[in-house]
Amino acid sequence: MNRSGKKVIELEEWKKLAKHYQAIRDTSLKDLFLQEPGRGVDFSVNACGLYLDYSKNRITGDTMTLLLGLAEAVDLRAKTEDMFTGRKINCTEGRAVLHTALRRKSDDPVLFDGEDVMPGIRQVLGRMKECSSRIRSGEWKGYTGKPIRRVVNIGIGGSDLGPAMACQALRPFAGTDIDFFFVSNIDGTHLSEALKGADPETTLFIVASKTFTTQETMTNAESARSWLEDSLGGREAVRNHFIALSTNEPKVKEFGIDPENVFGFWDWVGGRYSMPSAIGLSLMIAVGPENFQEMLDGYTAMDEHFRNEDFSRNLPVLLGLLGIWYNNFFEAESHAILPYDQCLARFPAYLQQADMESNGKSVTRDGQKVSWQTGPIIWGEPGTNGQHAFYQLLHQGTKLVPADFIGFARSQNPLGDHHRKLMANFFAQTEALAFGKTSEEVREEGIPEELVAHKVFEGNRPTNTILAEELNPRTLGSLISLYEHKIFVQGVIWGVNSFDQMGVELGKVLAKKILPELDPGEEFRPGHDSSTNNLISWFRDNCRKEA
Repeated sequence: MNRSGKKVIELEEWKKLAKHYQAIRDTSLKDLFLQEPGRGVDFSVNACGLYLDYSKNRITGDTMTLLLGLAEAVDLRAKTEDMFTGRKINCTEGRAVLHTALRRKSDDPVLFDGEDVMPGIRQVLGRMKECSSRIRSGEWKGYTGKPIRRVVNIGIGGSDLGPAMACQALRPFAGTDIDFFFVSNIDGTHLSEALKGADPETTLFIVASKTFTTQETMTNAESARSWLEDSLGGREAVRNHFIALSTNEPKVKEFGIDPENVFGFWDWVGGRYSMPSAIGLSLMIAVGPENFQEMLDGYTAMDEHFRNEDFSRNLPVLLGLLGIWYNNFFEAESHAILPYDQCLARFPAYLQQADMESNGKSVTRDGQKVSWQTGPIIWGEPGTNGQHAFYQLLHQGTKLVPADFIGFARSQNPLGDHHRKLMANFFAQTEALAFGKTSEEVREEGIPEELVAHKVFEGNRPTNTILAEELNPRTLGSLISLYEHKIFVQGVIWGVNSFDQMGVELGKVLAKKILPELDPGEEFRPGHDSSTNNLISWFRDNCRKEA
């Protein structure tokens, strides 16, 4: 519910948008650009090192006025302040949502239950800088006195996706000969592959689990510990080769990790928002404290822009509102993230969790079933790889898929004319998606009549274009913060709690029940539906057979 007590679809602003949609839904982008020659400038914003062109959307000035009115109607500004100032907006778990404090530069206090959280944040950040510097310089020694040459981050979800994505994105800024691996899947193959060719004497494990009880993470951590102990001769070696990112000190101590090697964080940091916390330690080791701080500065710049800029020129607000326009009025069920930089190959996967775990909800904050669409399906691939995979559907398929194209003026790995060719494709694709090719244009090319229909591109496929000078730590921070706040904007409008993830729990509970039933040495008493019982029986029969 909003302050008015109405559901979002009951607001006058929503009803006006629905009426406006009926009036312009068949208007083509080609016509819009003919009517508004300056559209490319009028529908663009430059902030925080990012240039957003949203002119290739199926919108008019009236559309944006109505969407901005919707943002006002749901009290977006007040709810934004609630987040930044530590109110417990995670209503189902009774928690504040203060990930923005993790990258805050101001000395002003940020209060949670009357206590300033900033000193604790700075203390952890200082310890991270000291630890990462020791590892990067070779001062940190393994059990046998050798410096660390391989770091294996063991986590899952936000404890894996963020640092794994960012380490790849910022690889050109690493400046170290340490190799980094990220293990998340409980499938033993994931850990086994990370340890192939590894030297136990020079391998460091970072175990990221707030509770230190997450099944996937702790199973992998225990296997890693066994591998280390078997190689180096005992539990004593664990102190030199394991770091914990956790708040459960008794469990960490029981595992054998030195208390000096434990970095904590807070309940008001959601996993998918946690990379600027201790969860980012592997990234800080990879790129160094100065580059890590540059990334935090990029986050902060976008945080302040979102918090203070007028909605009409506010990047997260604009992207959020455009997403509402397509999701709820055009009934587009997915959204593509298309970065034209190989270093951002994991960025779509990172945003899958950020968006789909946040807004994949079917009840409102007060527990009422929604009667409108909420979070979209997020997907994508980098650069021209996608062009040779799924762009066929984007151009000529029956589904409307709004897309964000992310590109850079300069490559961190310049090689001949590779980057110009990459960006030529980048600009060409947004143009082709918007304007397409008519049957008349196809015929003018001399195409046989029986093939004309196959070569027509309807166009009118909406895109946002986001450009920056280069992919660097500051740019990455701004990009991540941009999407975090876009997701927040949409959650506010839909009236859902974007900061819990209760949908992941049921499968975990059932898995614990099923686990002992998969042991062929134990008696199996079918207690599930007929399908699950039959599947478990098949597994028990076949897992004992030799390959």
